[in-house]
Amino acid sequence: MSEGATTGPRRNSAGLARDIEILELLGSPEATQNGGLGVSRLAKMAGRDKAVVSRVLTTLHESDLVERDPDTLTYRLGSRIYALAALTAEATLVRQSRIQLRRIAHETRETAHLCVLRGGNVLTLLSELSPYEFHTTGWEGVTTAAWRTPSGRVLISDLDRAAIGQWYAEHGHDAAIMSAHRPAAAMPSPFAVLPEPAAESARVVDLESLLAEVDRIRRAGFAVSDEELERGVVAVSAPVFDFNDRIVAALNVSAPKARVGGQLDTLARYVARAAREVSAALGRPG
Repeated sequence: MSEGATTGPRRNSAGLARDIEILELLGSPEATQNGGLGVSRLAKMAGRDKAVVSRVLTTLHESDLVERDPDTLTYRLGSRIYALAALTAEATLVRQSRIQLRRIAHETRETAHLCVLRGGNVLTLLSELSPYEFHTTGWEGVTTAAWRTPSGRVLISDLDRAAIGQWYAEHGHDAAIMSAHRPAAAMPSPFAVLPEPAAESARVVDLESLLAEVDRIRRAGFAVSDEELERGVVAVSAPVFDFNDRIVAALNVSAPKARVGGQLDTLARYVARAAREVSAALGRPG
């Protein structure tokens, strides 16, 4: 057998490209509006033979990349496509955010975090520590009650008022400060975690004040916190949007108040720009 010969059929790149075309057609507005497309319509749109398209759909269906409606006999994108898309989006979110967190920590010399919402809590996925010896700690794997934090308020800021009301009714009295699984190495801190928001600086104490704070976040594009969670600590957060223009994460910077001083809004605008760059990488329109 000559070098490079194969022992069986091999799909070429053109064949793969044609299969991808079918998947793209099933993701088209027409397919979405009609709940799927039939073989004949797909063949016409692709300019291909109906029998060939049928075989392609059978293969894609066997791989769970498309689903077939048993009643209408139309095809739509399958669950595996959405699972792969979610993995891709999450991987891109982490990769792009890591780049931005490192840049933020380097340029501001303060600790930066990537946060996501988990029910009533904010979970920190990534942290990049400030190069200063005296800095806030990394909170990777730590959860905090979302209503108490600027990141949590950012993460619910694309919900409507009714949805925020429902969320607050369920989670607005959560008092958890941190996960029981917080790594031991992350525990030492020169700052005191407050059991309740400091009364003189609390922005959110009830549903009405939460709604007012969300309105401020929407107008400004960021959230700030001044010694609400930790004595002597300030923080800013900005939303990260995905390709559906939904908030999927928040970039956050926390720092000793003595170092940030009166530059909290300036820091917040800087973090908001970084969050917009991550959003663009995730395919946010516009």
